Amino acid sequence: MNIQIVGVGKLKEKYLVQGIAEYVKRLGPYAKVHIHEVSDDKAPETLSVAEERQVKEREGERILAQIKPDAFVIALVLGGELWSSEELAANLDRLAVNGRTQVTFVIGGSLGLGEAVLNRADRTLSFGRMTFPHQLMRLILVEQIYRAFKILRGEPYHK
Repeated sequence: MNIQIVGVGKLKEKYLVQGIAEYVKRLGPYAKVHIHEVSDDKAPETLSVAEERQVKEREGERILAQIKPDAFVIALVLGGELWSSEELAANLDRLAVNGRTQVTFVIGGSLGLGEAVLNRADRTLSFGRMTFPHQLMRLILVEQIYRAFKILRGEPYHK
């Protein structure tokens, strides 16, 4: 399976970069994982609704440019579906069985995702009602993808 993670903004925190690299390495036997960072728009703390929409649209254009036409897209959003780790594994397995070997996960910037990206998404996923920094979500997501493959293979993984 080919898994792509498209995230807004460049990771600067060394500990996050190292953690993600570790899980990408661990995923090597199970899937090809590619992470694409698209630039974020610099925006002041207070924006009007129209300005927020414009930022999300511009970031969305850069996100959509990274997504392959045949990709199954899962967008991470606060109001998305709530899956357990086992459900994530089952969904990835179902996609593979149905020949959908290109899966793209999308993580928006600090303002979230624009309508065009949400319209392109085949599914939306939430990691709960809590808000996480979008940079940290990359690490959490790649760990959960690794956990999903361990579950699918029936291999042990710490609890």
